[in-house]
Amino acid sequence: MKTVTLPIAYMPLVDAAPLIVAQEMGFAESQGIALDLIAAPSWSSVRDMLAFGRVDAAHMLSPVPVAMALGLGGVSTPVSAVMVTSVNGDVIGVGRALEERLRSRGHDFDFRDARAAARALARAAEGPLVFGVPFPFSMHVELLHYWFEGTELGQAEVSIRTVPPPLMAEALAAGDIDAFCVGEPWGSVAVDQGAGALLLPGKAIWSFAPEKVLAVRTDWAETEPHLLRRLMHAVGRAGHWLSRPDARTAAAEILSRRSYLDVSPELIDRALNGRFTVTRQAEQRDVPGFVEFHDGAATFPWRSQAKWIARRLSLRHGLPAADAMTRGAAAFRSDLFRTHMPADTDMPGASEKLEGAIRHETAVASRRGQLSLPGDAFFDGRIFDPDRLD
Repeated sequence: MKTVTLPIAYMPLVDAAPLIVAQEMGFAESQGIALDLIAAPSWSSVRDMLAFGRVDAAHMLSPVPVAMALGLGGVSTPVSAVMVTSVNGDVIGVGRALEERLRSRGHDFDFRDARAAARALARAAEGPLVFGVPFPFSMHVELLHYWFEGTELGQAEVSIRTVPPPLMAEALAAGDIDAFCVGEPWGSVAVDQGAGALLLPGKAIWSFAPEKVLAVRTDWAETEPHLLRRLMHAVGRAGHWLSRPDARTAAAEILSRRSYLDVSPELIDRALNGRFTVTRQAEQRDVPGFVEFHDGAATFPWRSQAKWIARRLSLRHGLPAADAMTRGAAAFRSDLFRTHMPADTDMPGASEKLEGAIRHETAVASRRGQLSLPGDAFFDGRIFDPDRLD
């Protein structure tokens, strides 16, 4: 089989691991492809590189294909999210001034309780709060808005500013932002540099949020189905490998290389193992399942999740909700996932579900009859029905 090189854009984050591991561990080579991984300086660059044909595929924020389908952001090239590459993986942090005020008011940085963290933050604020996020169309933004709306932060003066992930700690230290929501390792970098503290994992807001997707141009998916299949097989196998506890040390070493994240393996290991240093006082917190690459149908592109994103975007941007949900759902290609993933992949029988309804690991109907889904609850207990608008 002749090796075909596929240029792929990514951002230097822990959740780029499936693509990096696919190339470095030979999963791509076994499919007759080589991944030319191109680090981008920003998420807008990732989007534009894919949309305008500089790359064939991209490690992409899950809301971006949905936003593009809704005509938001100025780039309307049809893009398909063919699989989810990571679930969860974000952290919310605060700068030193807020950290000190929170601590003086008795907040214990338990890193679990979204309501308590919001209440403490709203009461510690002395004026407007500016949060840094990596991109306007991102799960970071959706999680923050959802958190604000359901807590005392909804009555606070809060704004959101875009900051590239590797610059988040610098922006926090400079006082350009008061807090942030970002993917690892950049939250832990902020702690280690003394710029602030970690307040909450994104998982505490939505316990099984689709964070990144493997995105391709829709026309490329149609004209290059064999290459798409090979790419999806390689990335899926890499995600499966990453789910093994004994793979984490090797994965951290690979990701830490100068050519990828260029940070210490120990920083990366925190996210992979869910063991965090949350303050300069070296306080430790555990977050089981902080980031997931495989288990619990993590790679399946649920159309109901795309509808949740589309619904949220429609409300903020004044779009008709029903039309937005229909168009947004079409960007998550569960049909291509079913067509191209290996026959032994145990995938759910349905392509939509009630989001937030699963409180404990639950067996569901699936191709092989062996699939269980983990809890996917929202912090406020609400349930999103993809067939309803209210």
